[in-house]
Amino acid sequence: MDTIPNIVNIVLWLLALLSVLTWAIMILKAYEFWKNTRNNRILLAAFSKVSHVRELQSILTIPSGTLAHICSAGIDELQSQERSQTTVLDSKDRREMMHHALRQQLHLEQSRLENGLAVLASVGSTAPFIGLFGTVWGIMHALKSISATGSAGLDVVAGPIGEALIATAMGIATAIPAVLAYNYFLRRVRRSITNMDHFADCFLHLVIKSGIRGN
Repeated sequence: MDTIPNIVNIVLWLLALLSVLTWAIMILKAYEFWKNTRNNRILLAAFSKVSHVRELQSILTIPSGTLAHICSAGIDELQSQERSQTTVLDSKDRREMMHHALRQQLHLEQSRLENGLAVLASVGSTAPFIGLFGTVWGIMHALKSISATGSAGLDVVAGPIGEALIATAMGIATAIPAVLAYNYFLRRVRRSITNMDHFADCFLHLVIKSGIRGN
């Protein structure tokens, strides 16, 4: 590796760091989704047994997940409406306010779930080009060395160019896991959004069935 130009070494180290970053994000996101799925399953089991909005507070002792956060946001909005002394708003307006609070929390949860995906997408799209840059630079350096020595034999050309091609291979090896992980977690996020949207509708239905002010 001593014959590889410094710029190629820098490229290889950069790709190695990106690879480590990619795998770290993959592990953290996998654990995050696993934990969230487990907690949501527990909350849904408890929510299915609730018949009135006043019983919802008791199920928030369950380890929190995205659905628990949405449920908590809905309860906070409901309590805020109960404390309010305003009589101008009718039931439809209150339902709209509740729907807005639930949707706002849903968007916050979506943003949390999407954390790290932009990094995976960036690594997946740029790593091959970073590796290609290192290869091109290495080949240029090799050709200059060949021109300086005046020898173009296979034994002289193969070594430096082969070493330069390592950067391209490293870039592809870094990009493939990042792209696969990005597509996988993006599907998980979309599935989670669908589940959160369905839960928000169920929560609003329960509030309407119980009475918008919880009476």
